[in-house]
Amino acid sequence: MASGISAKHGLLTTKCSVFHSFQRNILPHPICIRRPTEVKCIRASTNSTAESQHNEKYCIDIVRSRDYDGFVSSLLLPEDARRSSLALRAFNVELAQVKDSVSQKTIGLMRMQFWKTTVEEIYRDDPPVQPVSAELWRAVKKHYLTKRWMLRIISEREKDLEDRAYRNLQELEAYSENTQSSLLYLLLESLGVKDVHADHAASHIGKAQGIVTCLRATPYHSSRRKVYLPMDICMLHRASQEDFIRGSREQNVRDVVYDIASQAHVHLQHARSFSKNIPASAFPAFLQTVVLEDYLQRVRRVDFDAFHPSLQKRNPLIPIQLYFRSWKKTY
Repeated sequence: MASGISAKHGLLTTKCSVFHSFQRNILPHPICIRRPTEVKCIRASTNSTAESQHNEKYCIDIVRSRDYDGFVSSLLLPEDARRSSLALRAFNVELAQVKDSVSQKTIGLMRMQFWKTTVEEIYRDDPPVQPVSAELWRAVKKHYLTKRWMLRIISEREKDLEDRAYRNLQELEAYSENTQSSLLYLLLESLGVKDVHADHAASHIGKAQGIVTCLRATPYHSSRRKVYLPMDICMLHRASQEDFIRGSREQNVRDVVYDIASQAHVHLQHARSFSKNIPASAFPAFLQTVVLEDYLQRVRRVDFDAFHPSLQKRNPLIPIQLYFRSWKKTY
């Protein structure tokens, strides 16, 4: 009987050793059997992460290709606000390119309506499945961004679909306030800044940026037989739209550019007058002043010739200048 028991134990021992050997050789990793619900959760989490990364990359790519200066400025923001800044700039790019990408005003209005509806849905926690919308929703949830600024940007871009020149410099400034300044207000919110002096500075910087953008785009618009420069200043110096379409470098055309550029410079000076009263945490939102100042200096060096070839090239030192200004914590 004892020998039988011993034999049985021996057989069991042999079977166990064979089984463990099989595990080591054939199944080197332990098998973890999950319930179907756990598998679904893992898949959902993986898909969500992949989609989030895709959305972020989409915003990075569109800002880098369409708003390079804004892209570099965003990289210098604190990490907590960087992704939200890129989402806001991608939103601005999407709106800005509507005018040039549609052949009929009706189509442009439809796209603007899409973004109006999108913003409303974002604030109802039901954003559409679209990369910029998803990233914008994430930024809104994280920083409690003000809906009014986003809707104001859309409404002003929608009015701009009229495709006509600004009647006067004040109209250009109003457009810049409602678009560029509104974007800066949102960037300040993403940095956690709520300060009246910072808002005043943002207003002037936004106006300067809108004016400079109008000047920088003049050669491009002229090549498409379009002129958007303020008509009152053009009339003051007897410069016709045809002069700009031909790319004229006559003194009267330069005088128009001088007057408009001077107004942008005045806004920059006003913005900097608030610097002593603004919290340092707001300065990263104003790094774009480096780009504006660079253009104004370069156009002055070529005697306000907006069509000079050097102005159509990007300054390769801009990233270094932006980094240096960020390090100095000034704007």
